[in-house]
Amino acid sequence: MKLLLDKIKELQHKLSVQQHVDSYRLLHGRGRCFEGFEFVNVDFFQPVLLLVFYKEPPTGWLDELTAYLSDKLSEQLSCVLVQRRYLVNAPSEIVMGEMPEKVFARRGNLLFNLHLNAQQNSGYFLDMESGRQWIENHVRGKRVLNLFAYTCAFSVVAVAAGADKVVNVDMSSPALNLGRANHQLNNFPKDKTEYVAENILKSWSRVKKPGPYDVVIIDPPSYQKGSFIAEKDYAKVIRRLPELMPNGGLVLACLNAPELSDEFLRQQFEEQLPDAEFIERLSAHPDFPDVNPGQQLKLLVYRVPRFQIESA
Repeated sequence: MKLLLDKIKELQHKLSVQQHVDSYRLLHGRGRCFEGFEFVNVDFFQPVLLLVFYKEPPTGWLDELTAYLSDKLSEQLSCVLVQRRYLVNAPSEIVMGEMPEKVFARRGNLLFNLHLNAQQNSGYFLDMESGRQWIENHVRGKRVLNLFAYTCAFSVVAVAAGADKVVNVDMSSPALNLGRANHQLNNFPKDKTEYVAENILKSWSRVKKPGPYDVVIIDPPSYQKGSFIAEKDYAKVIRRLPELMPNGGLVLACLNAPELSDEFLRQQFEEQLPDAEFIERLSAHPDFPDVNPGQQLKLLVYRVPRFQIESA
């Protein structure tokens, strides 16, 4: 418990000197780098502390923690929320305080709507920070295609960083509606973004139409039955890149599948688009250490060359 209490003390200090604290992961137990904490991740979305359990915590562990938080952080924390991923449907439970009517992820001056108590995924993935930093540095003045956009957090960062236009594609209309709301929340001009609710693998003409693109972000689910299975479908996306970016550009290829290595992703590019140049694998964010780096989130950057389109 001492390790987590020390991290909570660090949070307490941040809250004492900053009015707003960026959302971050206090403890990444699932990376198995902290003995005795393998069952839990702890995230902070001001003013909510989120505990995600992957198995039942030791007897008395949660009571001890909430007693400490109630004593030390009751004024700064509105709520402590527990999500039990080891149970069917990953139910959530408020164990301290009350959930605010609205909760946001914060990244500098940017805000992102969250639905912490509604479903398994919050709507904002803290482990993607290395990807967001890369986007921030590479999209100014560019036309960006955000594939598998979900709630469009990449798009929010891209627009803030000066992207000329971002086209967000996802098969879920509700997710894209949240994405649109995220842009409105940050007071971005409507003409900077476009939202396409389509099954990407079945709608390439619709995806291609707003192009050509200078930067393409590929961030699919690793396994979503009936829509996308990375092991067999990632190649289909890579194969389409010449049509989407005939003038060449940069690709951020993401894969969050511990069972698939970055070598798997590199092989897909070698087989489907051998002319693409591998640039780098982005380092995992320091908040997400893992005893097996090969299982971490994969963020690979490629440069796609300009393609000579032959006329009929």
